[in-house]
Amino acid sequence: MTMDDTGIAVALEGFLDDETVPGGSQETSARFRLIVSPTDERADEMVLPCTATTPALAAAVLHDLVPGDQLRITGHLRLPRTPDEPMWMDVTTLEVLWTAPLPLPADDTDGLDAETIADLTDLFGDLDLIDLTRAVLDATRPEDRVTVTRALDDVLGDIPVPGVEDLDP
Repeated sequence: MTMDDTGIAVALEGFLDDETVPGGSQETSARFRLIVSPTDERADEMVLPCTATTPALAAAVLHDLVPGDQLRITGHLRLPRTPDEPMWMDVTTLEVLWTAPLPLPADDTDGLDAETIADLTDLFGDLDLIDLTRAVLDATRPEDRVTVTRALDDVLGDIPVPGVEDLDP
């Protein structure tokens, strides 16, 4: 990190905290908040206000990002000079590392309707979990079979697979 009159040059990774907002009426700048944590502990998280001031970067921030996206940003960290000034990041580059899944539409019902449940039952009723497990394991490299078997057990329950020793205690 280097310090100059524009701030401290920094590269950070984090998750987009909330919806992005225009920095002005012309949408030539954008503001957003990034959740940054040096560890996986929630207590170590920090919410960092960020600003993108180039029009192309601002347009990408405003129109392409959704809350939960994992981002790598570079720019200059601006430290407060007085107690009433905020700390913020002036972002110069942004890379999307992982796109968050789109939120599900609001569900106005109390759950699945009977027709949907019947459709799902028909769809999965003929599924043979032993054949599915065998097909997955046949497509798995031998050195990874134990790990894949444990993962399948976690998802589907303990399914006996011929030819694979059960390592559960």
